[in-house]
Amino acid sequence: MTGAGVSVPSGIPDFRSASGVYAKYGQEIFDINVFKSNPERFYEFAKQELFKMLDAQPNEVHNLIAILEQKGIVKGLITQNIDDLHRRAGSRQIAQIHGNVRVWNCLRCNKRYELYDESQKSELLVNKFRCSCGGLTKPNIVFFGEMLPLDEFSKAQDWAVKSDLFVAMGTSLVVYPAAQLPIYAKQNGAKLVIVTNGETPLDHIADLKIEADLVDFTNIMNNYLS
Repeated sequence: MTGAGVSVPSGIPDFRSASGVYAKYGQEIFDINVFKSNPERFYEFAKQELFKMLDAQPNEVHNLIAILEQKGIVKGLITQNIDDLHRRAGSRQIAQIHGNVRVWNCLRCNKRYELYDESQKSELLVNKFRCSCGGLTKPNIVFFGEMLPLDEFSKAQDWAVKSDLFVAMGTSLVVYPAAQLPIYAKQNGAKLVIVTNGETPLDHIADLKIEADLVDFTNIMNNYLS
């Protein structure tokens, strides 16, 4: 399972650090009620921050996880990240439990905008994030106050319960229900490894805690695999 720390080397800020998104914009920027009451504030944030994710490239950590999947070592990848960089790196068995910022939907007519297509991205910007029907659009990501996508979270739960080794990388493990997944794994006999800088609330149940910069850790792993 990966968190925001995995994408920081790609130039995407994390959320909870002193220089993260919440320090600059406040956690309420992802509150669904705040969005509904003041969508323009979120749209300005999207232009300034979220759209940067569309140009970001996978980094060494994304690539390593994809290689481990190709080798049959990683059976499933649960990500809290919304940037879709794991898929772009080559991972295929993915549960995107917090959604994908590259897909937007109209809240009135359900029209889908896929921002892999530059023309659809331009259409949103030109129309100031309004749909062709006049409705508000919203990225296909989970806001505070919304339910997680049931199909993605069910897949993640199934993988956690069936895992023999659960590795949590670059995640603070403070956001629920995602942080419950390593607990499910432990309760069903898996070993738990946490790789991140800083403490997490689940360090005390981990079989191994690795305090490391993720790029440095990845380089060590690549040397081992070669």
